[in-house]
Amino acid sequence: MFKIDAIGKACPLPVIETHKALKEHDAVETVVDNQIATENLKKLAEDMGYTYAMTEESSTHYTVMIAKDGVSTDKDVQPTKQDVKSQDSYIVVINSPTMGVGDDVLGKQLLKTFVYTLTEQDVLPQMIIFYNGGVPFVTEDSDVLEDLKTLASQGVQIYACGACLNYYDLTDKVAVGEITNMYRIVEMMRQADRIVRP
Repeated sequence: MFKIDAIGKACPLPVIETHKALKEHDAVETVVDNQIATENLKKLAEDMGYTYAMTEESSTHYTVMIAKDGVSTDKDVQPTKQDVKSQDSYIVVINSPTMGVGDDVLGKQLLKTFVYTLTEQDVLPQMIIFYNGGVPFVTEDSDVLEDLKTLASQGVQIYACGACLNYYDLTDKVAVGEITNMYRIVEMMRQADRIVRP
């Protein structure tokens, strides 16, 4: 059985590492240090249709087992429901330097983590559209530039609003993707199967 020590690793790293391991192994044991991580791993098991078991060693030590159905383990496992995953295409729209409403420092960190987590999805977005406060992310000084380049190399189309770049005086600093206009942005959003906005 493949084992992962995720003690001290912030969300969503335990889930990402476990998900990667399950692509190559029938059963994975992940050790985490908080109950929220165990719930996130349980949701991963449900989404994949795998079995799940958790043992609480202490308030800062939990062992989670996720395995394919039929794989024998040394723990009692709970069968989880198999969700039908939609393979429909989707686009992501980012129009702010933060994710959610509240503390801006937290919001910036959340959005950075969101973009990184996109790179780990089985189904990548068809495109990511940036406008207004989101356009600095496509520039050479962006904290998520490498993640966006990774997504672009995997076929994700990256677009940024030209009027917004001009407004923020960032047009000459674009380092990934294509500059576009509001007419095209409206068309892309109108034709999208689903739009995800963090």
